[in-house]
Amino acid sequence: MNLRFTKMQGAGNDFCVIDATQQALTLSPAQLQRLGDRRFGVGCDQILVIESSSTPGVDFRYRIFNGSSGAEVEHCGNGARCFVRYVNEKGLSAKRSITVETVNKRLELHLRDDGRVSVDMGAPIFDLARVPFNAEGLSPRLQGGFELWPLADLGVEVAVLSMGNPHAVMLVDDVDQSPVAQLGPQVETHARFPRKVNVGFLQIVSRSAVRLRVFERDAGETLACGTGACAAVVAGMRLGMLDAAVEVQTHGGDLKIEWAGANASSAALDAPVIMTGPAQTVFEGEISL
Repeated sequence: MNLRFTKMQGAGNDFCVIDATQQALTLSPAQLQRLGDRRFGVGCDQILVIESSSTPGVDFRYRIFNGSSGAEVEHCGNGARCFVRYVNEKGLSAKRSITVETVNKRLELHLRDDGRVSVDMGAPIFDLARVPFNAEGLSPRLQGGFELWPLADLGVEVAVLSMGNPHAVMLVDDVDQSPVAQLGPQVETHARFPRKVNVGFLQIVSRSAVRLRVFERDAGETLACGTGACAAVVAGMRLGMLDAAVEVQTHGGDLKIEWAGANASSAALDAPVIMTGPAQTVFEGEISL
């Protein structure tokens, strides 16, 4: 089959975007892997499929597939920004704010006048069973009222939470010197995370600025990770180290993360995380799969 696609990127996190609003699209894992392959296909971190929605109040359905494994995944913040720019540029919607549903969440996406996109990423999840994370037999160290969980066999501590997908966040002194390539896959596949985990390496620069590298589940290190940025900043806020609005520097570009639950009472922990950043079209094409 011949498949039309649009290559997009948000802070260096790159995507193949496919319009499936007019007819159903079914690709096998092997075809998805071919599309995501950087040597034999187009190459991308994730494949985003836009579908029509029959749910009242929802503009589109949004499906996300890992470009390396072809597996469907729960959430991708940088992809969500590309999603809203795509539907606007393609005339699928003239609205500046749209609502989309993913496999497990509903997102509010807003195209700003300066060309950036803001995404309501929903509230972070701290229930360990929902992350999921197996804390049986572990004793966390509290900092700022939030838990740092020991992975004793690796000699590290991680803050654990979900942004619709699982994240483990480590505090580091210098992201440039952090052993991301070695430690990232060890944490990603650790037995304490039954569905694997995205691994964030977080360097605090000031109360309003951080540097971040993320080793993504089933993808390896990427230039940026939207949900990873949200998770890392929320963790830093709950550890008492960050204020309510933070600029995140990644290798692919800068993101702004805001959360009303920072340094607040437990009643505010269900406030949504707002992420703002770039989204750009790179090129369009057709591939035979």
